[in-house]
Amino acid sequence: MTAPTRALVLFAHGARDTRWREPFDRLQQKVAAALPGCEVRLAFLELMTPVLQACLSELAAAGVADVTVVPVFFGQGGHLRRDLPVLVEQCRQQYPALRIRCAAAVGESDGVLDAIAAYCVESLGAASSDGS
Repeated sequence: MTAPTRALVLFAHGARDTRWREPFDRLQQKVAAALPGCEVRLAFLELMTPVLQACLSELAAAGVADVTVVPVFFGQGGHLRRDLPVLVEQCRQQYPALRIRCAAAVGESDGVLDAIAAYCVESLGAASSDGS
């Protein structure tokens, strides 16, 4: 079996509490199951490992040629407008053979917002039915 040449990196902020990453680990597993033949990784801006630079270094060393970074952020705040472009440009300079593209923050997608809205509506009904 050959190594994947494409990768998708789920890029999240990171937190001091290790439990914070649990839904991101589940998301990574779901995406990996949906994309056989594509390496799916999780990377963080800070406070958790691996950081994006280390993740991209591993992918480049493994022979991956094409990487899409998907910011698992609700919106395009300062980290995505200022920090992420700098990190990606540094990695492009360090790994010129690695094609790195960035998607918009997941919260910018109408489909994601629709799913969150549906969850909120569902939560109101669940709270009403359990007496909370």
